Amino acid sequence: MSLDYSAVPKMPDGRSAAEHILTLEKTASEVVRVCMGPRSAGGDGRMTWHVWDDGTNKPVLLLFHGGSGSWIHWFRNVQPLSKHFAVYAADLPGLGDSDPPDDVNDIWSVAHCVEHAMKELLPSDKQFALTGFSFGGMVGGHIATLFPERLRKIAFVGAGGLKATRKPGAKLRKLLADMPPQTLAAEARRNLEILMLHDPNNVDGVAIHMQILNTTRAKTRSRQMGQAFRLSEVLPRVKTPFTGIWGEFDSTTYPHIQERIDLFRALQPDFEMNVIPDAGHWVAYEAASDFNEVLIRTLSP
Repeated sequence: MSLDYSAVPKMPDGRSAAEHILTLEKTASEVVRVCMGPRSAGGDGRMTWHVWDDGTNKPVLLLFHGGSGSWIHWFRNVQPLSKHFAVYAADLPGLGDSDPPDDVNDIWSVAHCVEHAMKELLPSDKQFALTGFSFGGMVGGHIATLFPERLRKIAFVGAGGLKATRKPGAKLRKLLADMPPQTLAAEARRNLEILMLHDPNNVDGVAIHMQILNTTRAKTRSRQMGQAFRLSEVLPRVKTPFTGIWGEFDSTTYPHIQERIDLFRALQPDFEMNVIPDAGHWVAYEAASDFNEVLIRTLSP
């Protein structure tokens, strides 16, 4: 059954969210599907990457999105960042347009698929920086142990999988293709207000469209991996310098941000936490201008 986006609000210029996303996608220098290795399920899986690279030998930046997400999590970031970096925005295995890993419940299964795809995609003589949002931070931590000589810095953004206190919140509701369009859009908005964005007024058509599209096609069980504290498990093995960017009111963290800072600094005493005011979990969207400025500053060579 196809999804009905007819109740998703239009953007201020009158165009649909889908039109805005497609317009941005067309600015990519290429969209590639790269082999991520043979799988026991049979055949080679493919991982999708959106690339913004003007060929001027800018430093490489990988962007790993959040759970049940896709490259669209970086909707307000890829173009500003591409002025400073060659940007590679992944659809992680089992999410977005990428094929699933062998085991959709296992973080290492995901990480090894990403590792294989990266070796296919990136020049072998290039170092790179990595930014991982939420589940993408968990994947990024694992990738750091597989590319210790080539990964020069990591930015964790509202990273999941940390063994730290989280305030209980309202339960998210599953989005289903057979929901009436008004219900589908309303439930997507509700989930965004609970988890992703601090100010309900910042929930727009692109955010709602993205939430419906991404969560209804997600196969990888990112939430279970986060609840198993997989990032905390691997962090002691990460020798690459890392930094943090969090929204002040991140629903997965507030009011326990200091606990995360202490956790990171116990491993890397020079760790810098950048807290962006008045923003929620999806800080890269809600406070894009501030986020882009901080990320460019912290990751520029």
